[in-house]
Amino acid sequence: MPLDPASCLPSDLGRALLVGRLWRGSPHNGPAVVVIRNGQVFDITASAPTTSDLFDRDDAAAVARSVPGELLGDAHALLQAAMQPQAQEHAVARLLAPCDVQAIKACGVTFAVSLLERVIEEQAGGDAGRAADIRASLHDLIGTDLAKIKPGSAAAMRLKEELKRRGAWSQYMEVGIGEDAEVFTKSQPMSAVGFGAEVGLYPTSAWNNPEPEVVLAVNAAGRAVGATLGNDVNLRDIEGRSALLLGKAKDNNGSCAIGPFVRLFDDDFTLDTVREASVSLLIEGEDGFVLEGVSHMREISRDPLDLVSQTCGSHHQYPDGFMLFLGTMFSPIKDRDTAGGGFTHHLGDVVTIATPALGALVNTVRLSTEIAPWRFGVRALYRNLAARGLI
Repeated sequence: MPLDPASCLPSDLGRALLVGRLWRGSPHNGPAVVVIRNGQVFDITASAPTTSDLFDRDDAAAVARSVPGELLGDAHALLQAAMQPQAQEHAVARLLAPCDVQAIKACGVTFAVSLLERVIEEQAGGDAGRAADIRASLHDLIGTDLAKIKPGSAAAMRLKEELKRRGAWSQYMEVGIGEDAEVFTKSQPMSAVGFGAEVGLYPTSAWNNPEPEVVLAVNAAGRAVGATLGNDVNLRDIEGRSALLLGKAKDNNGSCAIGPFVRLFDDDFTLDTVREASVSLLIEGEDGFVLEGVSHMREISRDPLDLVSQTCGSHHQYPDGFMLFLGTMFSPIKDRDTAGGGFTHHLGDVVTIATPALGALVNTVRLSTEIAPWRFGVRALYRNLAARGLI
């Protein structure tokens, strides 16, 4: 993991409005909503018992800047402690995902590269060994730059008809260049893990990868109030066998990581910052394997606000707000175990997802059956807050 916790915080930390959650030990024995001010961590749970409550406030930015809170220490020290292997099990204060009761939604195939990789998964039927040949034939067949095709446009519809004529149309093409985006439920409220935690792979999966993404925090009014980073852990073999296995492929113990903090939008950090962000991915294996890549949000096929409006509106409300993964363009294909076999995780891989304005999300890969089970849900949260006199 990165040795310098400063690299895991925004490069302009002094200007960033950061909101997060951490677990506090006795006598609290429960989660706290925290803000970072001038590099210091303050517990503001007395004013905002959940991040959902805070994000719904019209004055959320002012609250984050100035509401009284209990000083808990230095943010660098908190991240340094979270990097230790024993941190998640034994730490008095450990970082949690910066969301709580919000729904966790995700958008798929919003980049041309990820669109092609989903089609490859589908045609390979979950067999990683067939991916390279299918990838080459698809590039020959399509013969166009999908990144330049606006979903739902006349050009997209012409391409759709041509691909259907050639017998090459796919359900992934439908959501990649069609009018309607793919929006699915990634995980359950309270189930996401945070910075420093272990992420989980389903034990039977043999072809999988991280999906580095920007995640929007959207409040109950449907307004995007901030952004953070996420890892939409993906099981390529299971989803590739059938799209109807999406739930099994996407929603498992530790399969959703979000963090380290939500950065609230203000004059220094806006949706345009998100639109221009470059997100890096670093995978470091215990076997010495290293994989690096960068994706650029400017190459997304659908604007973030379009994805928000396709998720919520008169057709669907989210009274507790939601977190929205915007999709990834990074599907690692570098061979790891065998020539032509592509990439798959090994247990112990350390995954770092980073962008200067948001810092870095760092997690270690394990099996979903062997990491800490998820036991603290919404009912436990409200029982805990009530016992502490916070609601």
